[in-house]
Amino acid sequence: MAEWLYEEGIGESRAALIEKGRLVEALVEREGRHVLAGAVAQGRLVRTVIPRKRGIARLDSGEEVLIEPIPPKIAEGTVVLIDILRERIGEDGRDKLAKGRIAQPGAKARPGPSLLQRLRATGIPITPCPAHEEDRLEAHGWSETLEEAMTGDVGAEDAALRIFLTPAMILIDVDGSLPPAQLGPKGAKLAAQAIRRMGLAGSIGIDLPTMNNKDERAIAAAQIDKILPLPFERTAVNGFGFIQIIRKRERPNLMEIVREDKVLTAALALIRRGERHGNGGPVTLVSGPAVIDRLHKAPDWIAMLERRRGGHVGLRADAALAISAGYAE
Repeated sequence: MAEWLYEEGIGESRAALIEKGRLVEALVEREGRHVLAGAVAQGRLVRTVIPRKRGIARLDSGEEVLIEPIPPKIAEGTVVLIDILRERIGEDGRDKLAKGRIAQPGAKARPGPSLLQRLRATGIPITPCPAHEEDRLEAHGWSETLEEAMTGDVGAEDAALRIFLTPAMILIDVDGSLPPAQLGPKGAKLAAQAIRRMGLAGSIGIDLPTMNNKDERAIAAAQIDKILPLPFERTAVNGFGFIQIIRKRERPNLMEIVREDKVLTAALALIRRGERHGNGGPVTLVSGPAVIDRLHKAPDWIAMLERRRGGHVGLRADAALAISAGYAE
Protein backbone atom coordinates (compact mmCIF):
# COMPACT_ATOMS: atom_id res chain seq x y z
CA MET A 1 0.00 0.00 0.00
CA ALA A 2 1.24 3.47 -0.89
CA GLU A 3 1.58 6.31 1.61
CA TRP A 4 2.96 9.82 1.70
CA LEU A 5 5.44 10.64 4.45
CA TYR A 6 5.12 14.37 5.15
CA GLU A 7 7.46 16.54 7.18
CA GLU A 8 6.76 20.20 7.97
CA GLY A 9 10.33 21.37 8.43
CA ILE A 10 11.88 24.75 9.21
CA GLY A 11 12.35 26.63 5.94
CA GLU A 12 10.90 23.88 3.77
CA SER A 13 8.35 21.08 3.66
CA ARG A 14 9.24 17.59 2.46
CA ALA A 15 7.30 14.58 1.25
CA ALA A 16 8.17 11.08 0.09
CA LEU A 17 5.83 8.63 -1.63
CA ILE A 18 6.53 5.13 -0.34
CA GLU A 19 5.38 2.10 -2.32
CA LYS A 20 6.25 -1.45 -1.27
CA GLY A 21 8.82 -0.05 1.15
CA ARG A 22 10.63 2.02 -1.50
CA LEU A 23 10.86 5.78 -1.94
CA VAL A 24 9.42 6.41 -5.41
CA GLU A 25 8.81 10.19 -5.32
CA ALA A 26 10.58 12.92 -3.33
CA LEU A 27 9.07 16.41 -3.15
CA VAL A 28 10.39 19.61 -1.57
CA GLU A 29 8.67 22.97 -1.21
CA ARG A 30 10.83 25.82 0.07
CA GLU A 31 9.58 28.69 2.15
CA GLY A 32 9.10 31.99 0.33
CA ARG A 33 9.32 30.52 -3.16
CA HIS A 34 7.88 32.42 -6.06
CA VAL A 35 4.29 32.20 -7.27
CA LEU A 36 3.03 28.59 -7.29
CA ALA A 37 1.58 26.69 -10.23
CA GLY A 38 -2.22 26.74 -10.05
CA ALA A 39 -2.39 30.26 -8.62
CA VAL A 40 -4.41 33.10 -10.13
CA ALA A 41 -2.35 36.23 -9.53
CA GLN A 42 -2.86 39.90 -10.31
CA GLY A 43 -0.28 41.80 -12.31
CA ARG A 44 0.29 44.35 -15.03
CA LEU A 45 1.40 43.71 -18.60
CA VAL A 46 4.70 45.62 -18.78
CA ARG A 47 5.96 44.78 -22.25
CA THR A 48 5.16 42.84 -25.38
CA VAL A 49 7.75 40.44 -26.80
CA ILE A 50 5.74 39.27 -29.81
CA PRO A 51 2.62 41.37 -30.57
CA ARG A 52 -0.62 39.52 -29.63
CA LYS A 53 1.38 36.37 -28.91
CA ARG A 54 3.82 36.78 -26.03
CA GLY A 55 4.59 39.34 -23.35
CA ILE A 56 5.86 39.92 -19.82
CA ALA A 57 3.61 40.77 -16.86
CA ARG A 58 4.84 41.94 -13.47
CA LEU A 59 2.85 40.54 -10.56
CA ASP A 60 1.95 42.66 -7.53
CA SER A 61 4.68 40.71 -5.69
CA GLY A 62 7.26 42.01 -8.19
CA GLU A 63 7.85 38.66 -9.90
CA GLU A 64 7.74 38.65 -13.70
CA VAL A 65 5.70 36.09 -15.63
CA LEU A 66 5.79 35.13 -19.29
CA ILE A 67 2.28 35.50 -20.77
CA GLU A 68 1.19 33.59 -23.86
CA PRO A 69 -1.01 34.35 -25.76
CA ILE A 70 -1.93 38.01 -25.30
CA PRO A 71 -5.60 38.72 -26.13
CA PRO A 72 -6.03 41.46 -28.78
CA LYS A 73 -7.59 44.02 -26.39
CA ILE A 74 -4.85 43.74 -23.76
CA ALA A 75 -2.36 46.62 -24.09
CA GLU A 76 0.85 47.36 -22.22
CA GLY A 77 0.04 48.77 -18.78
CA THR A 78 -3.24 46.85 -18.43
CA VAL A 79 -3.95 45.23 -15.05
CA VAL A 80 -4.71 41.54 -15.57
CA LEU A 81 -5.37 38.31 -13.67
CA ILE A 82 -3.03 35.50 -14.67
CA ASP A 83 -3.41 31.72 -14.44
CA ILE A 84 0.03 30.42 -13.43
CA LEU A 85 0.78 27.32 -15.50
CA ARG A 86 4.45 26.84 -14.63
CA GLU A 87 6.54 28.14 -11.75
CA ARG A 88 9.82 30.01 -12.11
CA ILE A 89 12.74 27.62 -12.62
CA GLY A 90 16.32 28.51 -11.74
CA GLU A 91 18.84 27.54 -14.43
CA ASP A 92 22.60 28.05 -14.78
CA GLY A 93 23.23 31.54 -16.08
CA ARG A 94 19.59 32.63 -16.12
CA ASP A 95 16.15 31.95 -14.68
CA LYS A 96 13.28 30.54 -16.67
CA LEU A 97 10.36 32.84 -15.87
CA ALA A 98 7.09 31.53 -14.54
CA LYS A 99 4.62 31.02 -17.38
CA GLY A 100 0.93 31.88 -17.45
CA ARG A 101 -2.07 32.96 -19.47
CA ILE A 102 -4.71 35.62 -19.00
CA ALA A 103 -7.41 34.24 -16.68
CA GLN A 104 -10.95 33.73 -17.89
CA PRO A 105 -13.54 36.48 -17.18
CA GLY A 106 -14.96 36.15 -13.67
CA ALA A 107 -11.83 34.54 -12.25
CA LYS A 108 -10.66 35.62 -8.79
CA ALA A 109 -7.16 35.83 -7.38
CA ARG A 110 -6.11 32.80 -5.31
CA PRO A 111 -2.86 31.20 -4.17
CA GLY A 112 -1.54 28.04 -5.75
CA PRO A 113 -1.89 24.76 -3.83
CA SER A 114 0.75 24.10 -1.20
CA LEU A 115 2.70 20.85 -1.07
CA LEU A 116 0.36 19.46 1.58
CA GLN A 117 -2.71 20.40 -0.48
CA ARG A 118 -1.22 18.67 -3.51
CA LEU A 119 -0.62 15.53 -1.45
CA ARG A 120 -4.21 15.54 -0.19
CA ALA A 121 -5.48 15.84 -3.77
CA THR A 122 -3.86 12.49 -4.66
CA GLY A 123 -6.16 10.60 -2.28
CA ILE A 124 -3.17 8.61 -0.96
CA PRO A 125 -2.91 8.40 2.87
CA ILE A 126 -0.55 10.93 4.47
CA THR A 127 1.58 10.09 7.51
CA PRO A 128 3.01 13.12 9.37
CA CYS A 129 6.66 12.77 10.42
CA PRO A 130 7.35 15.09 13.40
CA ALA A 131 10.95 15.58 14.50
CA HIS A 132 10.49 13.92 17.89
CA GLU A 133 9.57 10.58 16.27
CA GLU A 134 11.57 8.08 14.23
CA ASP A 135 13.08 9.64 11.08
CA ARG A 136 11.01 7.68 8.59
CA LEU A 137 12.16 9.78 5.63
CA GLU A 138 15.79 8.96 6.38
CA ALA A 139 14.93 5.28 6.90
CA HIS A 140 13.69 5.21 3.30
CA GLY A 141 16.77 6.85 1.79
CA TRP A 142 15.99 10.58 1.91
CA SER A 143 19.63 11.71 2.16
CA GLU A 144 20.68 9.32 -0.61
CA THR A 145 17.97 10.76 -2.88
CA LEU A 146 19.14 14.33 -2.20
CA GLU A 147 22.71 13.26 -2.96
CA GLU A 148 21.58 11.81 -6.29
CA ALA A 149 19.81 15.08 -7.07
CA MET A 150 22.88 17.13 -6.19
CA THR A 151 25.39 15.03 -8.14
CA GLY A 152 23.26 13.57 -10.93
CA ASP A 153 24.86 10.17 -10.34
CA VAL A 154 22.55 7.16 -9.89
CA GLY A 155 23.16 3.41 -9.79
CA ALA A 156 26.20 1.14 -9.45
CA GLU A 157 29.00 -0.33 -11.56
CA ASP A 158 26.83 -2.78 -13.50
CA ALA A 159 24.30 -0.09 -14.51
CA ALA A 160 24.62 3.61 -13.74
CA LEU A 161 23.14 6.93 -14.82
CA ARG A 162 24.63 10.38 -15.21
CA ILE A 163 21.92 13.04 -15.38
CA PHE A 164 22.62 16.42 -16.96
CA LEU A 165 20.36 19.48 -16.75
CA THR A 166 20.50 21.69 -19.86
CA PRO A 167 18.29 24.65 -20.88
CA ALA A 168 16.85 22.64 -23.78
CA MET A 169 16.28 19.23 -22.17
CA ILE A 170 17.38 16.81 -19.47
CA LEU A 171 19.89 14.23 -20.72
CA ILE A 172 20.41 10.86 -19.04
CA ASP A 173 23.47 8.83 -20.03
CA VAL A 174 23.34 5.11 -19.26
CA ASP A 175 26.58 3.19 -18.77
CA GLY A 176 27.70 0.03 -17.01
CA SER A 177 29.49 -3.31 -17.19
CA LEU A 178 26.48 -5.37 -18.27
CA PRO A 179 26.22 -6.51 -21.91
CA PRO A 180 23.97 -4.23 -24.04
CA ALA A 181 21.03 -6.65 -24.12
CA GLN A 182 20.89 -6.52 -20.30
CA LEU A 183 22.10 -2.95 -19.79
CA GLY A 184 19.40 -1.51 -22.06
CA PRO A 185 16.40 -2.68 -19.98
CA LYS A 186 18.25 -2.19 -16.66
CA GLY A 187 19.28 1.34 -17.64
CA ALA A 188 15.78 2.19 -18.86
CA LYS A 189 14.36 0.97 -15.55
CA LEU A 190 16.85 3.03 -13.52
CA ALA A 191 16.14 6.09 -15.66
CA ALA A 192 12.36 5.78 -15.29
CA GLN A 193 12.72 5.36 -11.53
CA ALA A 194 14.99 8.42 -11.31
CA ILE A 195 12.62 10.50 -13.44
CA ARG A 196 9.76 9.70 -11.10
CA ARG A 197 11.78 9.93 -7.88
CA MET A 198 13.14 13.40 -8.66
CA GLY A 199 10.15 14.79 -10.54
CA LEU A 200 12.04 15.27 -13.82
CA ALA A 201 9.77 16.77 -16.46
CA GLY A 202 9.73 18.59 -19.78
CA SER A 203 11.83 17.10 -22.57
CA ILE A 204 14.01 14.19 -21.38
CA GLY A 205 16.48 12.25 -23.51
CA ILE A 206 17.84 8.86 -22.43
CA ASP A 207 20.97 7.53 -24.14
CA LEU A 208 20.83 3.74 -23.74
CA PRO A 209 23.51 1.41 -25.14
CA THR A 210 23.23 0.37 -28.77
CA MET A 211 21.28 -2.89 -28.67
CA ASN A 212 21.33 -5.75 -31.15
CA ASN A 213 17.82 -5.61 -32.56
CA LYS A 214 14.33 -4.12 -32.40
CA ASP A 215 13.08 -6.71 -29.89
CA GLU A 216 15.77 -5.76 -27.35
CA ARG A 217 14.95 -2.07 -27.82
CA ALA A 218 11.24 -2.80 -27.27
CA ILE A 219 12.00 -4.62 -24.01
CA ALA A 220 13.92 -1.55 -22.78
CA ALA A 221 11.09 0.82 -23.74
CA ALA A 222 8.58 -1.42 -21.94
CA GLN A 223 10.45 -0.80 -18.66
CA ILE A 224 9.69 2.90 -18.96
CA ASP A 225 6.01 2.25 -19.66
CA LYS A 226 5.83 -0.05 -16.64
CA ILE A 227 7.42 2.35 -14.14
CA LEU A 228 6.60 5.89 -15.25
CA PRO A 229 3.01 6.95 -14.44
CA LEU A 230 0.88 8.58 -17.09
CA PRO A 231 0.56 11.11 -18.57
CA PHE A 232 3.73 11.16 -20.66
CA GLU A 233 4.71 10.69 -24.27
CA ARG A 234 7.75 8.94 -25.64
CA THR A 235 9.43 7.93 -28.86
CA ALA A 236 10.58 4.42 -29.68
CA VAL A 237 14.17 3.51 -28.86
CA ASN A 238 16.08 4.22 -32.07
CA GLY A 239 18.90 2.14 -33.51
CA PHE A 240 21.49 4.10 -31.54
CA GLY A 241 19.70 3.49 -28.22
CA PHE A 242 18.20 6.98 -27.83
CA ILE A 243 14.68 7.54 -26.52
CA GLN A 244 12.92 10.83 -25.78
CA ILE A 245 10.22 11.35 -23.14
CA ILE A 246 7.94 14.36 -22.71
CA ARG A 247 6.29 15.07 -19.32
CA LYS A 248 4.21 18.10 -18.35
CA ARG A 249 6.36 20.61 -16.47
CA GLU A 250 4.67 22.75 -13.81
CA ARG A 251 7.38 23.33 -11.23
CA PRO A 252 11.12 22.83 -10.62
CA ASN A 253 12.34 19.27 -10.23
CA LEU A 254 14.28 18.10 -7.19
CA MET A 255 17.64 18.53 -8.95
CA GLU A 256 16.85 22.15 -9.82
CA ILE A 257 15.67 22.93 -6.29
CA VAL A 258 18.72 21.58 -4.47
CA ARG A 259 21.23 22.96 -7.00
CA GLU A 260 19.84 26.46 -7.39
CA ASP A 261 21.40 27.57 -4.08
CA LYS A 262 23.78 24.95 -2.69
CA VAL A 263 24.52 26.95 0.45
CA LEU A 264 20.80 27.19 1.22
CA THR A 265 20.40 23.45 0.59
CA ALA A 266 23.20 22.68 3.06
CA ALA A 267 21.80 25.15 5.62
CA LEU A 268 18.34 23.57 5.51
CA ALA A 269 19.81 20.08 5.79
CA LEU A 270 21.76 21.22 8.87
CA ILE A 271 18.61 22.72 10.42
CA ARG A 272 16.88 19.39 9.84
CA ARG A 273 19.71 17.57 11.63
CA GLY A 274 19.42 20.04 14.48
CA GLU A 275 15.69 19.31 14.80
CA ARG A 276 16.31 15.60 15.16
CA HIS A 277 19.55 15.56 17.16
CA GLY A 278 19.35 13.90 20.57
CA ASN A 279 16.31 14.39 22.79
CA GLY A 280 15.89 18.15 22.64
CA GLY A 281 17.55 20.88 24.66
CA PRO A 282 20.64 22.94 23.70
CA VAL A 283 22.47 22.08 20.49
CA THR A 284 25.33 23.49 18.41
CA LEU A 285 25.20 23.37 14.62
CA VAL A 286 28.60 23.04 12.95
CA SER A 287 29.31 23.60 9.25
CA GLY A 288 31.39 25.60 6.80
CA PRO A 289 31.53 29.40 7.10
CA ALA A 290 29.17 30.05 4.18
CA VAL A 291 26.48 27.81 5.66
CA ILE A 292 26.82 29.25 9.16
CA ASP A 293 26.71 32.78 7.71
CA ARG A 294 23.46 31.91 5.94
CA LEU A 295 21.97 30.70 9.23
CA HIS A 296 23.08 33.87 11.01
CA LYS A 297 21.01 35.71 8.40
CA ALA A 298 17.94 33.58 9.21
CA PRO A 299 17.24 34.35 12.90
CA ASP A 300 13.60 33.27 12.52
CA TRP A 301 14.74 29.74 11.65
CA ILE A 302 17.05 29.60 14.65
CA ALA A 303 14.33 30.95 16.96
CA MET A 304 11.88 28.32 15.67
CA LEU A 305 14.47 25.57 16.16
CA GLU A 306 15.04 26.75 19.74
CA ARG A 307 11.29 26.59 20.41
CA ARG A 308 11.03 23.11 18.95
CA ARG A 309 14.04 21.83 20.89
CA GLY A 310 13.39 23.78 24.08
CA GLY A 311 16.96 25.02 24.34
CA HIS A 312 19.61 27.37 22.98
CA VAL A 313 20.94 26.77 19.44
CA GLY A 314 24.57 27.71 18.86
CA LEU A 315 26.32 28.12 15.50
CA ARG A 316 29.97 27.28 14.90
CA ALA A 317 31.90 27.63 11.63
CA ASP A 318 34.49 25.04 10.66
CA ALA A 319 36.41 25.89 7.48
CA ALA A 320 37.27 22.22 6.94
CA LEU A 321 33.59 21.47 6.23
CA ALA A 322 33.25 23.97 3.32
CA ILE A 323 29.63 23.83 2.04
CA SER A 324 28.71 20.50 3.62
CA ALA A 325 25.55 20.14 5.69
CA GLY A 326 27.81 19.74 8.73
CA TYR A 327 26.60 18.16 11.95
CA ALA A 328 24.85 18.88 15.26
CA GLU A 329 26.48 18.38 18.64
